[in-house]
Amino acid sequence: MDQQNRQDAVDGEGCPRRAPSDAWRFDHRHSLHPFAHFESFNKDGSLIIASGSGCRVTDEDGREFIDAVGGLWCTNIGLGRDEMADAIAEQVRRLAYSPIFGDMSHPPSAMLARKLAELAPGDLNRTHFVTGGSTAIDTAFRLIHFYQICQGKPSKINVIARHQSYHGSTYASISIGKRKGDRSPMFQYIQDTIHHVSAPDIYRAPDGMDEAAYCDFLINEFEAALERLGPENVGGFFAEPVMGTAGVLVPPKGYLPGIREICRRHDILYVSDEVVTAFGRLGHWFASEDVFGIVPDIICTAKGLSSGYLPIGAVIYSDRIHEAVADGDPERTFLHGFTYAGHPVCCAAALKNIEIMEREGLMEHAREVGEYFGKKLRDLASLPLVGDVRGHGLMRCVECVADRRTKEPFPDEIQIGKRIADAAEKLGLLVRPLGSLSIMSPPLVIERDEIDFVVGTLGAAIERVDKELQAERKNTG
Repeated sequence: MDQQNRQDAVDGEGCPRRAPSDAWRFDHRHSLHPFAHFESFNKDGSLIIASGSGCRVTDEDGREFIDAVGGLWCTNIGLGRDEMADAIAEQVRRLAYSPIFGDMSHPPSAMLARKLAELAPGDLNRTHFVTGGSTAIDTAFRLIHFYQICQGKPSKINVIARHQSYHGSTYASISIGKRKGDRSPMFQYIQDTIHHVSAPDIYRAPDGMDEAAYCDFLINEFEAALERLGPENVGGFFAEPVMGTAGVLVPPKGYLPGIREICRRHDILYVSDEVVTAFGRLGHWFASEDVFGIVPDIICTAKGLSSGYLPIGAVIYSDRIHEAVADGDPERTFLHGFTYAGHPVCCAAALKNIEIMEREGLMEHAREVGEYFGKKLRDLASLPLVGDVRGHGLMRCVECVADRRTKEPFPDEIQIGKRIADAAEKLGLLVRPLGSLSIMSPPLVIERDEIDFVVGTLGAAIERVDKELQAERKNTG
């Protein structure tokens, strides 16, 4: 984040010479942030957010921003809800903690498991609670192996995912994902049993293919990968309905159902990573069936499950899988779980979050304002830097390119997305920069006038950066 008011210079202790706040100073001295870029963090430190309400956050200097990122795709019902605080406090007083290992449980976990079975598609009536999205993906990975071995198919340990995908940052989940910016030779990844096929990136489809031809191309590529690996050796497939961190890639029509049918035919468990897309992001409780017409074998979810108020995730899986793993050997045990899985306070928060969504009709609201958001963002397509505007519901992205005709990307050193995000921040807007992308996932409670501000401010930021680039080219020319 732009910290111009704090970056006069840095002394030998790594702190700016101008006295910062205690929070900024302690954070800068002692914190290792997720996905921290050391050079920029050492130089600028953090934007310290002090408070939030609805779609807006305020930093410690009193500057207010519309948070078009929604935290990290997660503040679905908006910030600062008193009834969420009350529900959390009430549960803390009643039962602050109790595990759900083995044969123990408690009412919030049981009630939430029942509610998820009611909301999930098909026969996905079973839930294993986890602590977040990454642990949900890790759990699904292990459940695939467990299921296939219980079925007497121990060779089906390989899984297939997509390039550009992000599925989390634990060891298995970061290996299942394969976004360029998340891979480094300084880290290790699982390589022998995890394989990748192309992401469904319609904007960059090869050879000018139309959507139908591109769909066929992707399905044929998946079948070729299966043939190469041997379907008897593949146990699972992981896919986000809409690929979020890849740049909000909406798949071509027919692609997900086509892959789902191939998986069904070969008893390959289809894992729908709905960590982002569930709980209203696309205007439905779950996107798999309601938006894309598929019923997966497993759904991984987190983020919007509690709207970020407390950390919780869930792996929702089919009765068919449960019967396969639970029946048979009387000594069989599911040797997997987390201390804070099904935490009673987190489950209470999730139940209250769902209640608010139902009572306030946030699915319907998200569909309505999501469509409006997409329509307004298309006005930015005429800007010289903008190559593509895409998305679905309240998941949107603007991709900037160096050449609109050839779709040539900007060199990494230009940091086009970061420059646009910094310009937007100065104007009171937070967007998420990833390479050449400006990604947005605002709370579901956002209103039309706030969307107007988001789009107008992002457009102004892009135009400002365009003028800067023109001036730089002129000075170096």
